[in-house]
Amino acid sequence: MRHGRKIAVIIPAFDEADAIGKVIDGVPHWVDKTIVADNASTDGTAQIAESHGAHVVHEPQPGYGAACLRGMEAASGHDIIVFMDGDYSDRGSEMHLLVDPIATDLADMVIGSRTQGAAEAGSLTPQQRWGNWLACSLIRLFWGVRYTDLGPYRAIAADSLMAINMQDRAFGWTVEMQLKAIVYGLRWREVPVSYFNRIGISKISGTVRGTVLAGHAIITTILRTALATRRKKPGQRQSDRV
Repeated sequence: MRHGRKIAVIIPAFDEADAIGKVIDGVPHWVDKTIVADNASTDGTAQIAESHGAHVVHEPQPGYGAACLRGMEAASGHDIIVFMDGDYSDRGSEMHLLVDPIATDLADMVIGSRTQGAAEAGSLTPQQRWGNWLACSLIRLFWGVRYTDLGPYRAIAADSLMAINMQDRAFGWTVEMQLKAIVYGLRWREVPVSYFNRIGISKISGTVRGTVLAGHAIITTILRTALATRRKKPGQRQSDRV
């Protein structure tokens, strides 16, 4: 518990046996529940996560969003939900940067910006940097909102997360959340976070197929949302950023 708010962390994981123990051990002591959403791993990720004290749920359907949605089911009763990757590229020691603005009622959603923080050399591939720039540029074009990253390390108030009704079960999860934050008028902000070289090979940016699929999903989600909603000028609640 932090500032009187119950905190749950959701870690979607697919074959992260070499990293998952380090990720769980780095979660702050004030987190009330650490949930590993195992996405059909075959390398013992789930067993290692349990041995490090995590609550493990299983999502057999492949997909980052599918794993996150399964993890949300186990986070019922908590006030703030944190999402972080299971590859040890994020650091639990910085989680307070994401949680505190929500816990003190200054924001509904906080995105950890890797591009504004200290990214270790090689941790952000050229295709990640290009994809981030393109996605954020399209969001600015359609909605006038300035995001700098679609970083997976993020926190959101549980009631806001329920209100935006997340649907994406694959690579469009992060951008869907940020677009719905605009459409639903959530108070959001970005904070700089560190980013490190992951342990193991990325299933998305580490392969050509993963990169193409992720890029297609992100751009499609942006364009579909733009067509489905009127262009909105951002108000103060929508563009609060540090």
